[in-house]
Amino acid sequence: MNYSTADAFLSAPPPSFEIREREPLLPFVSDKYLSLILTIVIYWGVSISFHVIDTLDLLPKYRIHPPEEVASRNKVTVLEVIRDVLLQQLIQTITGIVLTYYDPPDYVGMEARDIWVLAHKLPFMSLPVVSFLYYYGFSIMKIIAAFFVLDTWQYFLHRAMHNYKYLYRTFHSRHHRLYVPYAFGALYNHPFEGLLMDTLGAGLAFKLCGLTIRESLLFFSFSTLKTVDDHCGYALPFDPLQIIFQNNAAYHDIHHQQFGIKSNFSQPFFIVWDKWLGTQYKGNRNARDAAVTEKSEVEKKEK
Repeated sequence: MNYSTADAFLSAPPPSFEIREREPLLPFVSDKYLSLILTIVIYWGVSISFHVIDTLDLLPKYRIHPPEEVASRNKVTVLEVIRDVLLQQLIQTITGIVLTYYDPPDYVGMEARDIWVLAHKLPFMSLPVVSFLYYYGFSIMKIIAAFFVLDTWQYFLHRAMHNYKYLYRTFHSRHHRLYVPYAFGALYNHPFEGLLMDTLGAGLAFKLCGLTIRESLLFFSFSTLKTVDDHCGYALPFDPLQIIFQNNAAYHDIHHQQFGIKSNFSQPFFIVWDKWLGTQYKGNRNARDAAVTEKSEVEKKEK
């Protein structure tokens, strides 16, 4: 929009509007249910991709652990992991349906009027900047705020699960049967822990930050993608998620090892709570890994 058009737009009375329900992204399913379906599709789609990479040994130099450690160190079978993940996804889906049942649909039709009002509240900004804020900027800020809410919720619950023996033994120890994480084990948890930490945490972030249905679709989908990537078992220098976020597969893997189990509680996006509260791992990762691998080899030979 050029200056004369923008000037005319701002000088005119507030534009008229007609509110209507937003059309869904796909004609055969509402955005509300699409957000629930997408999390499952993304989880298994990305997990299977990493499983193929594992099976064919396509990226051996980027593995965090040698493949034999998956069998020698993990205390749970692949079928048990798949069973528990499917159970958690069932709980997530039911909870998602309940939480959003009474949520109104997204409405459109007021865009021009809203931009007109916003432009008058922010007269120091140009109309293109105001338009960008309206269509994209505010949504990005809300989603980032939701990231922080989810991180905060998960950090303190996660840390409590380690600090209180009853909580660890009863609930969180199940997730730590995976000493060598792999992608589709990302949601391998006790059902109650999964409900409390993941499902309700994401739901709380969604509600507190006032996400629209379309924004929640992006938030839930990206959170799922990030969680799977954090457990993929690869330190990939070309993975945008691992480049952008310090809280990545290598960072979280430390928490799954005996030497780092009391550190690196932050998940799934930022590491600020670990930094602020002094729980970030400070040791020599490579030396620790060498010791763990050597111990694993000795135990294997003894058997």
